[in-house]
Amino acid sequence: MLGDCRWLTLEVTSLDSVAPFYRERLSLPLIEATDRQYRFDAGGSSELRLRRPTAVPRGGLHTHYAFSCPADAYDAWWDRLDADFDLQEVDFGSMRSLYLYDPAGNCVEIAGADEPSGTAGRTLSGIFEVVFEVADLPASEQFYTALGFEVVDRGENRTRTRLTNGPLDIELWEPQLGLADARGGVHVDVGINAESPAAVADNVAERVTKREQLDDGAVRIRDPDGHYLTFVRSER
Repeated sequence: MLGDCRWLTLEVTSLDSVAPFYRERLSLPLIEATDRQYRFDAGGSSELRLRRPTAVPRGGLHTHYAFSCPADAYDAWWDRLDADFDLQEVDFGSMRSLYLYDPAGNCVEIAGADEPSGTAGRTLSGIFEVVFEVADLPASEQFYTALGFEVVDRGENRTRTRLTNGPLDIELWEPQLGLADARGGVHVDVGINAESPAAVADNVAERVTKREQLDDGAVRIRDPDGHYLTFVRSER
């Protein structure tokens, strides 16, 4: 069984030009900084990683992804960011989301998707959605449903699909501009908690383009569109 997002990695050419956006504007605590990668605490069990393209997995380019926050923290985030960014907002009925871009061209969403916290402070609860660009939508749907995701929505023009495993949504987009002119990421690197990493990877063994056994029982695969998914044993 799959769990929530463990990490999302974004590719940047200059760590020093992008890191302040996440550290100062989004208030993400820095976990670790090296010459190649910065790791930030993104709330919940999630990390946001910024990585220079010096090896594979590289990290995603122009990736649209979403943080969740308590519903009563949403207005505080809007007030914090509105003065300095050209924010866009979408009201989905059950929640509101704001959209802005980081200095590397990634479309960042903050969604008031969680139960109210009672504090109304600016907090984030983790990464709950990532968008992948794919070449063959039906084939990608089959791949991700075999991993354990469930299709919950398809676009009217049949060029995008949203899948969920509960804690994490993955959207599959054929090349296009979405809300706020967002694009699906290419060669995205995502870590996902799993009760049995090897068993999850076995479900798509004949379709992966690469498979690696990592430390502590983690398994990394590369899907047919070049996205890397690492299944990490769930922490108990």
